[in-house]
Amino acid sequence: MSASYISTNPEKAKTALETILTVYQTHNLEQQKLRLSKGLAFINQQLPEVRRSVLEAEAALKSFRAGAQVIDPAVQAQAASTALDQAKTERRALDAQYREAYASYLALQRQVQLSPNQARASARLSESPRYQALLNEIQQTELELTKQRQLLTEDHPIVVNLTKERQDQASMLEQEVNRVLGGNSAEVASSSSQLSEGQLGKNDLSLVAQLSELQKNLGGMKARDRSLAQTEERLTAELKQYPELIDQYNRLQPEVTTRKETLQKLLEARQELSLEIARGGFDWQVVESPKLGVQISPNARRNLLLGAVVGLFLGGIAAFARDALDDKLHRSDDLNGQFPLPFLGSIPQLSLSEMRESLAILPMNTSKGPDMATPELFQWQPLREALDLIYTNIQLLQTSHPYKSLMVTSACPGEGKSTLALGLAMSAARLDQRVLVIDADLRHPSLHRMFSLENHRGLSTLLTGEMTSSELQSAPQWVYLRGEESGAFANPELMTSDLSIDVLTAGPPSADPVKLLSLSRIKDIIQVFEEYYDLILIDSPPVLGLVDTIPVGLGCDGVIMVGRLEHVTRSDLSKAIAVHKKLNVIGLVANGVTQTHPSYAYGNT
Repeated sequence: MSASYISTNPEKAKTALETILTVYQTHNLEQQKLRLSKGLAFINQQLPEVRRSVLEAEAALKSFRAGAQVIDPAVQAQAASTALDQAKTERRALDAQYREAYASYLALQRQVQLSPNQARASARLSESPRYQALLNEIQQTELELTKQRQLLTEDHPIVVNLTKERQDQASMLEQEVNRVLGGNSAEVASSSSQLSEGQLGKNDLSLVAQLSELQKNLGGMKARDRSLAQTEERLTAELKQYPELIDQYNRLQPEVTTRKETLQKLLEARQELSLEIARGGFDWQVVESPKLGVQISPNARRNLLLGAVVGLFLGGIAAFARDALDDKLHRSDDLNGQFPLPFLGSIPQLSLSEMRESLAILPMNTSKGPDMATPELFQWQPLREALDLIYTNIQLLQTSHPYKSLMVTSACPGEGKSTLALGLAMSAARLDQRVLVIDADLRHPSLHRMFSLENHRGLSTLLTGEMTSSELQSAPQWVYLRGEESGAFANPELMTSDLSIDVLTAGPPSADPVKLLSLSRIKDIIQVFEEYYDLILIDSPPVLGLVDTIPVGLGCDGVIMVGRLEHVTRSDLSKAIAVHKKLNVIGLVANGVTQTHPSYAYGNT
């Protein structure tokens, strides 16, 4: 804290500052103690209420946990979800094991040709010595009975005795079966079954043992599957309850945490204030005692120098801010080197006074502005020479294959696309090349108005229907242009030149230009025209806000981007280049450049 007092009397100023110092220190200590006391009283007043709110929040959370029987529903829901996934995985694995075991079980059953119960009964009887002995006796008796029946009648005493003996032995065999099998004797209840069962060999006994083991395993798998199904059903029902529990927990738990943090902060603040009051508050120290003053102002020289420095500084800031906020392109150098594309050249700003002087013999309409791309303007020598230079630079860019088709576009409307397209067409025509200019701006066409051409058939009609090569060839309209030197530097000895180009107008307007401009159809049309023309120049719509230029540009060998100075911004031009990054953009052209050197022309001899 600082205090100052200004007076012409140094002693008076010192006395006044000492008085202010004493009053300020005393008042500050009193105010500090008062603030500390009020703060401590406020904290003590709030603590009971905060403690009560903490207890209420904790009680609500405790009641929720007791009622729902959960600690953290989110954690338990995750555990239940993991357990459910494990149960489903185990059931799938168990099902595969069951299918495999059941297939083995069926194969063994077919091999044994007995049911599992019959197989077990046969195995137990086969292992009973008494049962086997009785079987042997019955078999011997039957052999003897069969032998005697061949010699004696049924009422012969020997046959009768053998028959009775056979019956007694069968009765004893049945008793042995009941003894060995117990409650399972029903599986071999008939006498024929008793005689046929229980005669299994070692291999059959092994198969029966495997069959019994498989049946036991299948039963265990079924029981395990039922248990897993019950677990899965229980976990699924449990998971359905967790979203609501998690929602309640997420409302209760943060409330407890927030109230505890509030209570902790109040307790810490009370402790700090108590310690501060015990220390007697902050003892303010005087950094510098009042001294006799020295006159320091006003100082005219210092104020003037300070004003000059501040003025220069503010002027620099203003200039920097103006440059930073101005995003427009003002010079051709702004295009050359600032964008990752070659700079092909510049088109001069059309000066109405120079054109009137140079084109005095041409029937120009004075109502036309200097930026209109009328055919007469291309007789203006600076414009024509600039376009010739741009066309030469384009030819220099060509490597092994010359550009047969070029699209001319810009970031925004009104930047000179049509002017550049027609100018390049005339430059190529003066080199005896067959040139076709296509108006691909189906939204705002202009070429048919410049040359007063019919527009009832054009690009839009070619895009809508299937046409033969001869029909496509007849669609362009022939335009005759007479080039000659004129104006103050006209040379009467130079011969006039007859130029002709073909123009394909845009055609009748379409409600959906994007649908018409399909890449495949554009490529087909350009390929047909490339057979009859050395160069095809396409005047396209602007880039930003439209997609019309993309299919047209993909169908051409190269794309030229034109930008009008004082009109287009760096950001707009950067966006336009980024939109066409997949196209072959061969270079940039600056339009509306102010001429700094007079045009070199033929003089009068």
